[in-house]
Amino acid sequence: MFREWGFLITEMVVLIILAALLGLLVGWLIWGRREVETVVEADTSQADALRADLAGCRDNVAQQTAQIATLQADLDAAQLATSEANARADAAASAAAEAVAPVAAAATVMPEPEPAPLPEAEPINQDFDGDGVVEGTDEGAKPTTLTQARGGQADDLKQIKGIGPKLELLCNKLGFYHFDQIAAWSDQEVAWVDANLEGFKGRVSRDKWVEQAQLLADGGETEFSKRVEDGDVY
Repeated sequence: MFREWGFLITEMVVLIILAALLGLLVGWLIWGRREVETVVEADTSQADALRADLAGCRDNVAQQTAQIATLQADLDAAQLATSEANARADAAASAAAEAVAPVAAAATVMPEPEPAPLPEAEPINQDFDGDGVVEGTDEGAKPTTLTQARGGQADDLKQIKGIGPKLELLCNKLGFYHFDQIAAWSDQEVAWVDANLEGFKGRVSRDKWVEQAQLLADGGETEFSKRVEDGDVY
């Protein structure tokens, strides 16, 4: 009897061991599958992320390709506009050169302008008093002259219109200091003075010195002499 009990116990132990081994096997299979599923899920997520990144990269590449195409089109348009502008500029320059060429050619053949004629020298002898006789330095008769002003006080000959400061000095040099001297000149004497006023020849007749001097010698005055006395002329 005890042998049968020992046999039963042995079988029970063996069965327990087999059950434990079977449980271990089943547990290993279950947990191993879960680990595989976890790994697969992780790999699947990573693959999805990579696919999304790849799609984004493709989108970026497409956008960049479109931008490159747009920029290339703009560049081509700018180059075309530049070429057209250069062509128009060249055409305008050619037209301007063609327009200027005849003028330049005409300018090259234009004769040099003739030099302006030199002013004719004043004739040595002229008809100062308009009597038809050409006066010379020996023409007429030299008036009576003085070596100095009477009483050391000369008249202001500048009150005679036509006699300025320089001409007054020349008259004094010739011996004429007073109004009454000039007022007394005859036609012959006027002719002599006209011919001998160096640089001012003919001024006696032209400006009517004698008539003015006669009025001033008599104590009269002219509009011009008033202005000289007032300092409005010299």
